[in-house]
Amino acid sequence: MTEKLPKVLAISGSDILSGGGFQADLATYSQYGIYGFVAITSIVTTTQNGDGFVITATALSLFQQQLDSLADIAFDAIKIGLLPSVEIAELTLAFIKQHQEIPIILDPVLVFKENDDHEITKMKATLLAFLPYVTVITPNLREASILTGMPIDTPADMETAAIRLYHLGSQHTIIKGGNRMDQSLARDLYYDGQAVKTFVKPLVSNNNNGAGCTFASAIASNLAISTPMVAAIEQSKAFTYQAILNSNEYGVFQHDIND
Repeated sequence: MTEKLPKVLAISGSDILSGGGFQADLATYSQYGIYGFVAITSIVTTTQNGDGFVITATALSLFQQQLDSLADIAFDAIKIGLLPSVEIAELTLAFIKQHQEIPIILDPVLVFKENDDHEITKMKATLLAFLPYVTVITPNLREASILTGMPIDTPADMETAAIRLYHLGSQHTIIKGGNRMDQSLARDLYYDGQAVKTFVKPLVSNNNNGAGCTFASAIASNLAISTPMVAAIEQSKAFTYQAILNSNEYGVFQHDIND
């Protein structure tokens, strides 16, 4: 009999260059021996001059049809990535409320321009509504700053922000510090309401496009196979570090975890 593969759903956008988005999610799942599913939230393409990106949201009716098609599948985990609009986020929230028996990982990608205060405020409120219904949230420093309403400039600020997110409803918080705190180390901070733990790796200058997607989907993969939380984070950070080391001009490259 064929061994039953764990099943993980990515609710993510499509990256036309395949460095991030659901392409990175599926590549990560594959390395963990997981059968991956996708509900596409958007298509991200390059601008005509190649200097930026254009995000086109999936039509709401089509996105809902994707979720309806997946409603009866017994997933082992769900990873949520780019949610390009409040409306798509609200449909996603309604969906995950029906799957509270499994780990749910939210990578709260905030893609609005710095000066688009109205859109940021609406999406912030929507993402905060997710917190009681997700297992892990993995914001970067800017995203954590927006969600908490506080500047994050030091490791102590990271800890304060993680505690604040806990009080806003987050069960497990991982704030990705990147190189903002230290030009030689990539620092992430974890908080679960009791313990604070810091994870560090040497900083490398390689292309890290897709690193956030890879990290979150690696956590989803580890939790889907019943890896304890802290061990799941440690393994996922090591996996992502190797993916950055193996990156090309388009983004990170997910390696064989057995290497």
